[in-house]
Amino acid sequence: MLVKKNVIHIPDPPNMSSQDNKGIPFSHALDGVGYKLLELPPELVTLLEGENPPTLKLKSSPTAGLLEAAGKTYSLRQKNTSNALIILRPVEEAIATTASSGADPTLESNEAPSSSEMLEVGVRAFASVHETVELLPEAGPVPSAATSAKGKWHERFGKTR
Repeated sequence: MLVKKNVIHIPDPPNMSSQDNKGIPFSHALDGVGYKLLELPPELVTLLEGENPPTLKLKSSPTAGLLEAAGKTYSLRQKNTSNALIILRPVEEAIATTASSGADPTLESNEAPSSSEMLEVGVRAFASVHETVELLPEAGPVPSAATSAKGKWHERFGKTR
């Protein structure tokens, strides 16, 4: 930047054509693990981030899965989403700098690159989530599972035998 008699000259920006900018390398390789997104209520987040976080217990009921924490019970409800949440992680890939090297330019490497390779940082999608599990506070006592079958033949007619 040059300043001459109250006139400021700002140089032109460098060439920003799309050919010079390759963007961020992106790859997609699922890891085969099923992920679920668990949506926590704010009061439970506060408890879990506190000095003495409560123990979480999963239980079942006839109507839903239950999560118990710090004397409160939450029912687990699954919600499907129309848009998938894609989980990414950063990766470093060794990229061949010459076409004659014969190396696959997309191979991931944890070793230091050779003289004909350089490391390129990108992102890799390793999972996509289509469902969210939300926790809803249970109102009142949780119904227990019935211990005996109701409305069965032996209950109607077995007493008179």
